[in-house]
Amino acid sequence: MKIRITQWHKAGRTVALTMLSALLAFTPALVEASSHQDAPLLTFDPAANTTDVYAFVTEREGQKYLVTALAVYPFEEPGAGPNNYRFDDNVLYSIRIATSGPKNANSTRQRPAHQPGNGNGNGNGNGNGNGDLANGIATHSFHFGFSTQFKNKQTILQAYTGVVTNVNDEAQNLVQTYKVHKSSGGNMTFLGNGVVPPNNQGNATPFYNQGDNGENPAKGGVSDTNSLDRYTSQTIFSFNGYRAFAGQRDDGFYGDIQAIFDLLKLRDPGVDAQGGFNVHTIVLEIPLSEIGGDQQIAGVWATTCRKRTTVLRDVRSFTVPELTSGVPFAEGRSNRANDISGPWIQVGRQGNPLFCEGLVAIADKDLYNRSSPKTDAALFAKYARDPELAVLLNALVFGSSVAPESDRTDLVAIFIPDVIKVDLSTGPARLKGASADDPGFSTLSIFGGDTLTSQIQEGFGGGTVPGGWPNGRRFGDDVVDIAVTAIASDLRTAPPTIRGPFGDNVNDNDITYNKVFPYAATPLNGRNHTHHSSQ
Repeated sequence: MKIRITQWHKAGRTVALTMLSALLAFTPALVEASSHQDAPLLTFDPAANTTDVYAFVTEREGQKYLVTALAVYPFEEPGAGPNNYRFDDNVLYSIRIATSGPKNANSTRQRPAHQPGNGNGNGNGNGNGNGDLANGIATHSFHFGFSTQFKNKQTILQAYTGVVTNVNDEAQNLVQTYKVHKSSGGNMTFLGNGVVPPNNQGNATPFYNQGDNGENPAKGGVSDTNSLDRYTSQTIFSFNGYRAFAGQRDDGFYGDIQAIFDLLKLRDPGVDAQGGFNVHTIVLEIPLSEIGGDQQIAGVWATTCRKRTTVLRDVRSFTVPELTSGVPFAEGRSNRANDISGPWIQVGRQGNPLFCEGLVAIADKDLYNRSSPKTDAALFAKYARDPELAVLLNALVFGSSVAPESDRTDLVAIFIPDVIKVDLSTGPARLKGASADDPGFSTLSIFGGDTLTSQIQEGFGGGTVPGGWPNGRRFGDDVVDIAVTAIASDLRTAPPTIRGPFGDNVNDNDITYNKVFPYAATPLNGRNHTHHSSQ
């Protein structure tokens, strides 16, 4: 197939034109970056504010798994106190999966599920054409609920009363536990319990840090489970074939957000806006046998929910003697616990990095967070079809009509519904981290020649599909560079017109990732870290 190329140069990076063509036929995202501030209302609710979602295939002891991860609470300052960042007991954190249904073994390979079709957002890349994936309906949902306890409330040392030697020892004053449930087919199943490790304060949590010394920076990523830091290894929980982790980690996203949102004035080198900050991350490893096997495509997204009604109680209605006696509390009139009731109401959701932030207009951003992928075609397809971002790029970056600005039926097919699609039939994803990346890994995914082979899609010939985002999303995928190149290109033409590559000149994270569960990098040290370091 001949490719029509309009080449725009980026210093220091060249990519094979055939790989560019393949990527842009597959890319499911058109956004600048993940600034973690995607909608007005959610900005005021950081504990429920999703920052990033990850999904990729792994293999362990001959069995395949789907690793999913949800990060919340943007811009956590390492070592903050006396109050500490944590999961909210009143938020339900959920990872949702829509499956396409097993592909008929007697049928031929389909075109990629992400490849533009007729623009109606349904496609036929799910093999049988009837799965929940096409309609944005969760086949399986995994729910995390948290509970917080203090061992001693008669102290100002909220989180730690000494050096934490082991998770949940006497020195860890603040301890969070959680329960994991699975809902599928109308049934709710309890999967297991877990404990959250302490945040990385520094001297109070020395085993997170180099040389087990709280004065040193956080430890980098490792390539085997036995090398994980003590707190992380003690809080990986296994139940019924699943593995779960929930706790503070480094913010795994990297990008020059300040330059992007400062009228797209990119700089070289770029500056990582998330450098030096932590987030709270939930990681769940799911056996593929639990979600229908590997001969299908899964769509992954995450939601956060709060109870419908909250009544704030007023301490002024009680006298000091009443409060001292404890009688009002015994009668259920305590101001110590607000009255939180009613059904769970969704306040946030996220699939691909950052459909809501980069494409959806202010008028509908909060609506997006309250809605479901099944309504994306009706409510939000217009923003992919006529993306304002393309207009801004042309005016502020390119200085001419480079990016198509209207009738982007290719983007509608890619974005609707807004879920991260993962081909489960491939081998395990290559991983970034530790002292060396897996052979063949590229932060640019297929841009850098990083590909996998599908058993159920023809892909770009012989089952070739991207090795990372937009086929899933791994820790370390450079979603900014992939996305900016996508918006500048035109996937509607035959052959497609590829322009790029473009990017923000931030090409790596501020700390290396783990190549073993839970994959997310060690939380940064409260005594030794740097914000906004150049990459």
